[in-house]
Amino acid sequence: MGEMLSHEFMVRAFIAGILVGTLLASLSVIVALKKLSFMGAGISHSAFGGIAIGALLGVDLTYSALVFSITIALLIGWLSRRGRIHEDISVGVVFAASMAVGVVCLGLMRGYSIDLFSYLFGSILAVSQEDLALAGAALAASAVVMIYFYKEFQVYCFDEEWAKVSGVNVDRLQDVLLTLIAGAIVVSIKLLGALLVSALLVIPGAVAYQLASNYKVQFPIAIACSLVSVILGLTLSYRFDIASGAAIALSACGIFLVSTIFAPKWE
Repeated sequence: MGEMLSHEFMVRAFIAGILVGTLLASLSVIVALKKLSFMGAGISHSAFGGIAIGALLGVDLTYSALVFSITIALLIGWLSRRGRIHEDISVGVVFAASMAVGVVCLGLMRGYSIDLFSYLFGSILAVSQEDLALAGAALAASAVVMIYFYKEFQVYCFDEEWAKVSGVNVDRLQDVLLTLIAGAIVVSIKLLGALLVSALLVIPGAVAYQLASNYKVQFPIAIACSLVSVILGLTLSYRFDIASGAAIALSACGIFLVSTIFAPKWE
């Protein structure tokens, strides 16, 4: 471990992993309880459209992806509430449209290419100080919002109808949640990649759901699962020279498998 941390890029990778791991894990509890895993995957892949638009217009790719992903997330929420179709169909339709927008934008560009490999699989070992600052800001903002709406989220997760009767503005709360998810995904994509970011958005919450007996305990369990996945994954990546994002995702999958085998049976 000492040898590994003697490299500055590994130190930055660990800090970045801890920040985005905590960010995604805290949201994964609600994602697991509300069965929004497909939503997270859809938003992460839809961010491709925002990246392509940013490249076409010559603006910062991170911020163009952020604006586009939040717009997509809110559109999915609006469609699921407004129409008669199920939420997963809304995700599928918007996902297809946003990917198509990205492909069209790529076709319109001349003399510019996006590093699709970096977008798909991330590059946590190449994280910069600016990336760390952005991840830290996203984590702080998400923590403030989650704490402020803690009781509302708790009621919303377990009984949406009761939440409405209790005076909770469920539509607004859902939009807040979707905005947080979109922001967390965009911040994490550059580090983990679109194909792997859903691992830390879904698996920690699933592990916590199996091991915890109540809502409050699920958050520390999910965060612990995510941090162990990051530390183990980066260590394996360094020792065996394998892709760091994939190693983190596989570590999370291994923890999920173990938790499934040894999870207590709650009455």
